Amino acid sequence: MHIMEGFLPHPWWEIWFAASLPFVAYGVSRISRMAREQRETLPLLAVAGAFIFVLSSLKLPSVTGSCSHPTGTGIGAILFGPWITSVLSTIVLLYQALFLAHGGLSTLGANVFSMGIAGPVVGYLIYRATQRFNLYFAVFLAAALADLATYLVTSLQLALAFPAADGGVLLSLKAFAAVFAITQVPLAGIEGVISALMFKYILQARSDVLIRLNVISKPDLLRLQGGAT
Repeated sequence: MHIMEGFLPHPWWEIWFAASLPFVAYGVSRISRMAREQRETLPLLAVAGAFIFVLSSLKLPSVTGSCSHPTGTGIGAILFGPWITSVLSTIVLLYQALFLAHGGLSTLGANVFSMGIAGPVVGYLIYRATQRFNLYFAVFLAAALADLATYLVTSLQLALAFPAADGGVLLSLKAFAAVFAITQVPLAGIEGVISALMFKYILQARSDVLIRLNVISKPDLLRLQGGAT
């Protein structure tokens, strides 16, 4: 959910920039270290970035000042964690704001926080908590809930900036969330399915890299392969 250029008033756009900056800065340092120590993971990093770009570019009109779309950040969070995913999301959001009129520069901090930080944190935690039960379902759940977390945070950002005259932030949050839900809930389910299929392909193509990234353990991989034969 990209908030469009100029939609957030002072001081909210500045607040979200300040909140996002530490995450992105630390993510840059993590990518730099990974580029030195695990260069074999860089092609997969590019794939995760492209996945975020493609899915988050598929927008549907939702409410004045924003839109609904998949985010693609669940896969990035599962593979590389939320810090690095925040950097990938920032690059994608900056490109979309500059060249696709999708989002904006003044609202970049808010969009990064919702799509590049809040969503990936939720997705990463969900995957780590559920991967022991069923790997593909864990990926589905992580991607779907990362998407829903993004939409809820965007709703909160808009509610804080535009509280209802009667009922304040809470009533405004309910109104924004209800309008988004019409398109976002089914989109989250679709994103979960696509992400699980994407993960299955990556697992088949480069399971060695997933083991190095600690995305899956070798015993779990052997168990999956055994179940597939």
